Amino acid sequence: MKIDNPQAFRFIMQDEIYLLDKDKGGNPARMAVTPASTGVPEIITVAETPATEANPNKEQVTEPGIPVVKAMQEPPPHTQQTSGRGFNYLGKNKKNFLILVNYPTQEHIAADHLAALENILKRKELLLDDVAILNVNPYAAVNLTDLAACFAPTRLVIMGKDSLPAGIGTLPFNQPLQGKKTHVLYSFSFDEMMSSNENKKTFWEHMKKL
Repeated sequence: MKIDNPQAFRFIMQDEIYLLDKDKGGNPARMAVTPASTGVPEIITVAETPATEANPNKEQVTEPGIPVVKAMQEPPPHTQQTSGRGFNYLGKNKKNFLILVNYPTQEHIAADHLAALENILKRKELLLDDVAILNVNPYAAVNLTDLAACFAPTRLVIMGKDSLPAGIGTLPFNQPLQGKKTHVLYSFSFDEMMSSNENKKTFWEHMKKL
């Protein structure tokens, strides 16, 4: 549905989300380390030390907070990790399509649920690389502002109440919202759909229009 009342946009992605100049570079670097078996580059932070006999090449040492990439390898298919915000997600977000899920015992999403989601995306002529699937469970609080800055989503699907990000306000359930830049669908989790054909049908009816 189309939102005409400007006040309603505070419930979804706002146009005014951006980083101020004073915030750029002001936050300490985050460390995001991925096991070597995944092939994702390991990000470390090196503190500046004075040039000494033990460290004659001072120009090779970065200033505090500058991420240094070592052991660069090709990442595994469909996997991407951001070093700037620390979000570990599945997919490559090529079409700015963000899907929020919540799985306490999975890194990203359960295998059978991923297979079902890929079938849904295929019917929409989308690939897994076109989206970003973010499991919000490992994070203490996922803020809407950080999501917007990292993923710049034009479409956002929130699967289940446990996947709602902080700062998004009150969303109507199973009623797609059309904002200025982002279409939002707050719907069932896969656990709620897998045992109910009616829930599956409802979810698909909204997804195919998103």
